[in-house]
Amino acid sequence: MKKLFQTKLNNTSVHLSLLLLRLATGGFMLTHGYPKLQRLLSGEMQFGDPLGLGPEVSLVLAVFAEFFCSILIVLGLGTRLAVIPSIVTMAVAAFIVHGADPFGRKEMALLYLVGYVVLLLTGSGKISVDRLISRK
Repeated sequence: MKKLFQTKLNNTSVHLSLLLLRLATGGFMLTHGYPKLQRLLSGEMQFGDPLGLGPEVSLVLAVFAEFFCSILIVLGLGTRLAVIPSIVTMAVAAFIVHGADPFGRKEMALLYLVGYVVLLLTGSGKISVDRLISRK
């Protein structure tokens, strides 16, 4: 029972937790990015323009963050750099696109945002391509 309340961190569980966070946030976000990638490749450029950059640019930026950066996050490759566009995208979704909506509409974007900020602060952990590169 005492172990349930222990606050000492175990290195193995920390790195497994970071792997799980990367796989979940990156993998789940791919389900949002892939349809946008399909839309982009088909030439269907109808997309929101929350920052006034134009729907085409907004779609390309969303695809970059939600699809390509998600793959990097899952792999743990350049994780701290890859989460930056993801953080910006989720901040735009939560505070601009859904800014006036009730909490339930922006909750998903905020959950992703928190996960990405944690990965920015911690990095990818030992179970990652980043670790393999840094060991060389």
